Amino acid sequence: MPTFSLRDVRATCKERDAWWTVLLVDPLAIRLTRLLAARTAVTPGQITVVAFALGLGAAGCFVQGTPGWLALGALLYHAGFVLDCCDGKIARLKGLGTPFGAWLDFMLDRVRDGACAMALAHGLYTVTGQAAYWGMACAILALDMFRYLNGAQIAKARRAMRELEAELGAALQRTPPEVGTVPRRGDGAAARLRHVYARVRDFLLRHRIRMHLVSGIEFQMAAFIVGPLTGFVLPVVAVAGLMLLLFEIALIVRFCHAVRRFVPEPLAAARSASAPAA
Repeated sequence: MPTFSLRDVRATCKERDAWWTVLLVDPLAIRLTRLLAARTAVTPGQITVVAFALGLGAAGCFVQGTPGWLALGALLYHAGFVLDCCDGKIARLKGLGTPFGAWLDFMLDRVRDGACAMALAHGLYTVTGQAAYWGMACAILALDMFRYLNGAQIAKARRAMRELEAELGAALQRTPPEVGTVPRRGDGAAARLRHVYARVRDFLLRHRIRMHLVSGIEFQMAAFIVGPLTGFVLPVVAVAGLMLLLFEIALIVRFCHAVRRFVPEPLAAARSASAPAA
């Protein structure tokens, strides 16, 4: 069996990730990945399936609806998520990643979260008789679908913008700002606010934490871990869902600003290139 250091495993971590993953999952997942990679012949696909089974076990606990079962379900869900973070690390560490493995991981995660949402709603409705829990489940599924579609489509559009920019040669004339970059101009309170924002952003990025502080991961953890553990499932899901929606809207706003900055220059470059010489 090959040996791997913690440095080797850390190198497989994403450059930027959710704060829940960086702070509460990776410290354990990195060590577990090292152990699995060095001591076993387990494959990323097998880890994905075991993590999915733990997620279904969490759903089976949630459907009971009582505090003890909800707490056990939350612990199983987190254990499954930790293991789910190991499959990609092992795939990158050993060069075993495949398109099918990525698809399987994505699809099983969606099935797991759908099953947990419906099981949680059923269990809490059975115990309390409050139909609001069914609305909560629908909101969880709707927000999960929205954030995946929104993120994927914005990423697709940004790739198309970069490709068009490269074709037109605009990339040689200017460097477009990264997502979340704040222009450093102006005076007064606005300038100080931008300075504080930039310092916070740089601090988070140095620790691999992305500025999108309430992403799908934080929302899932709120719904399936924090809510069941605290017993305040509805309020926790409502607050986390609102925060997720606000951060997704912020993504859309930044994307709109990027498009407005991007469009005039490539069009101008294209017109200049196509204009007949005097």
